[in-house]
Amino acid sequence: MNARTLMIQGTTSDAGKSTLVAGLCRVLHRQGVRVAPFKPQNMSLNSAVGVDGGEIGRAQALQAQAAGIEPTIDLNPVLLKPDSDTHAQVIVHGVAIGRMGALDYHDYKRSARAAVLSSYRRLQASYDTVIVEGAGSPAEINLREGDIANMGFAEAVDCPVVLIADIDRGGVFAHLVGTLALLRPSEQARVTGFVINRFRGELALLQSGLDWLERHTGKPVFGVLPYLHGLYLDAEDGISRETPAGRSASAPQRERLQVVLPVLPRISNHTDFDPLRRHPQVELHYVDGTRRPPAADLIILPGSKNVRADLEWLRVHGWTGHLQRHLRYGGRLLGICGGFQMLGRSIDDPLGVEGAAGGSAGFGWFDMHTLLGRRKQLRNVDGTLCLAQAPVSGYEIHAGRSEGPALGEPAVTLSHGRHDGAISADRQILGTYLHGLFEQSAACTALLHWAGLPQALSVDHGARREQILERLADTIEHSLDVARMLRLQSPLLSGS
Repeated sequence: MNARTLMIQGTTSDAGKSTLVAGLCRVLHRQGVRVAPFKPQNMSLNSAVGVDGGEIGRAQALQAQAAGIEPTIDLNPVLLKPDSDTHAQVIVHGVAIGRMGALDYHDYKRSARAAVLSSYRRLQASYDTVIVEGAGSPAEINLREGDIANMGFAEAVDCPVVLIADIDRGGVFAHLVGTLALLRPSEQARVTGFVINRFRGELALLQSGLDWLERHTGKPVFGVLPYLHGLYLDAEDGISRETPAGRSASAPQRERLQVVLPVLPRISNHTDFDPLRRHPQVELHYVDGTRRPPAADLIILPGSKNVRADLEWLRVHGWTGHLQRHLRYGGRLLGICGGFQMLGRSIDDPLGVEGAAGGSAGFGWFDMHTLLGRRKQLRNVDGTLCLAQAPVSGYEIHAGRSEGPALGEPAVTLSHGRHDGAISADRQILGTYLHGLFEQSAACTALLHWAGLPQALSVDHGARREQILERLADTIEHSLDVARMLRLQSPLLSGS
């Protein structure tokens, strides 16, 4: 028996699609339903490594956790990782197949569609329910031809669609009615109803608008989700708009560890730092190129999808001087993945894996050289951090291989006798390829202590994520008519 399928599409990016899919997966998982999330095509620089060794969107890994299943490549068969305004690395079934421009990818969509449908059929045969997440908006009429991310997929597999819109942005009724108006008649019929997200205030004041929307469209509103403050879930791509909540009274700002992180143009896997954003003793500052960075105890150079271009961006915006001054006054410096590569003497990309072929000088604090190649290193790992011998786990996603004397003092001893990263002789600078470095409480505590926090609190970030998923599921059950949403079929599907 094939699984029932429901697709969640949004009127805009960041309307709440990823969050609603995660919440529905947890609701169904709690009911004993075998449920799988599915995103046909994702454009994101936040990614994860599945249990089958392939690369997928970070949001789909979180949704898998919500569903109580292991993340695999079938949950996100096509992943696009932009490295410039016009080009992206294309990952199909977990493997990078190359770098394409927008027009080249448009021509490739037929092959991508086959990959999407094969993954969907496997999930459909293995689960009771598949909750599908769209991408961006289905009303992008310039992208309609060959679409595999929104209505093109829904039409291909003949599934119902729910539209979600973010009322916090303003214009929610225009978003919903306008999106519906730009769809083809068959696509309009496929939309079974609406969900309104991030509502603040008295629901009674919204009711007249909801009544009008139902009369005007002939489609039900399945419910209104409230604005959930402090809802920290792994972001699909953009850095979260939500500000940290629940700071400990025992840790006023002046006593918190000050951490600065430059927002690189092609920053990747910024979800690495969610545990720091929520830590009651840490003040994390995201700094763009227009601002002079504040004084800090720790500066982190994050991952990047275009390391050489982002390294040049740092130089143009004066970060060479900022980092030198920071180290001169005793601050700590941490580089993760691409940020680690920047700390070496050189980065060479002779094949043009991340942009124009060529080489760049690094900052030179580690005696090592990095060579980028077409084959990515993709693996889930665990081991021991050199600081306090703390257990650590994470995942590697990188195209480069680094070599040099600096690696003789590794930052992490991995299982099976491997080593990773480097730490400087004065222990001021640490670099690693491991994403998820702050997830395990012991490793996070050790790193915060190294950075200058004398008595770092131990926080179980995994337990926090589970609490947030449970809170989200509770809210969805209370606010939405989930049973009706899953039961209601479009006229096309019911045969009427």
